Amino acid sequence: MLGPADVGHRVVVRRVVGGSADRPLFTDLLGELAALTPEELTVVTRHGPVVVPRGEVHRAKRVPARRRVTTREIVALEQVAAAGWPAPETERLGAWLLRAASGWTARGNSALAAGDPGLPLPAAIDAVVAWYAARGLAAAVTTPLPAASRLAAALDARGWRAAPPVLVQTAPVAALLPGEPPEVHLAPAPSDGWLAVVSERKGGLPAAARHILTAVPQVRFAHGYDDSGELCGVARGVVTDGWLGVSLMEVAPAARRRGVARQLLRALGGWARDVGAERAYLQVEEGNEPAVALYAGVGFTTHHTYVTYRAPSG
Repeated sequence: MLGPADVGHRVVVRRVVGGSADRPLFTDLLGELAALTPEELTVVTRHGPVVVPRGEVHRAKRVPARRRVTTREIVALEQVAAAGWPAPETERLGAWLLRAASGWTARGNSALAAGDPGLPLPAAIDAVVAWYAARGLAAAVTTPLPAASRLAAALDARGWRAAPPVLVQTAPVAALLPGEPPEVHLAPAPSDGWLAVVSERKGGLPAAARHILTAVPQVRFAHGYDDSGELCGVARGVVTDGWLGVSLMEVAPAARRRGVARQLLRALGGWARDVGAERAYLQVEEGNEPAVALYAGVGFTTHHTYVTYRAPSG
């Protein structure tokens, strides 16, 4: 039987769908396991998500993943995502991108190791440490996996600390659109209320944060409101190189499980489609099971993962 460690992986589930007096009838589901509870499991198939009560599961197991994503595809998507989260200070180390944003977010203050740094790995790591030290920041390196697995091993050997893995997930923009027209306001600039929600979540908004949020030419800030007119959900969408990037999704606790997040995604998807985007991506921590289940329910699947490593203090 499947367990929590199988969430996010490709599985096959044999399900009892009926039968006669002498034999049961089965059907097989193949897809990504999006959620697992004591009562049911959710499998995202190519036709959409399917919820299976535990009592109908005859057997289930993890199966090999679909075609492995190539290093070239991983690097290309990481570059798209970096363009959608632009740090105010950047510099190239070969193909690596060094980013500084006054310490606001790991993505904005880490070296994106996507490609060849043009130096042997030990020298490249030393150069990263020196670059961040010159700015009064702790050195950090974001390693897209499995593309940067050799670098990840080198950082492990140096005693660098690994943050929880992050799933980089993708979906067709069209998958975000079905449903009633969303009651969401999209604006080219964030409102004060939108900024207040993000500031509380992220521990403030320095000038560097506002640069990251607004410096992309094609950007929209989604505002969801409840029946009383109170802001109950926010999200940010950017379009770079034909991709919609979704970030900073936040729904007020009192408004959760009411479809607000899906409406935010639907609104951003509609805007992105209108400006020519066909694919969407987002990043979510592997351990954030409610968010992983939400995104799986609208068709997101894992493209690759990344881990951000921080240099040991002292």
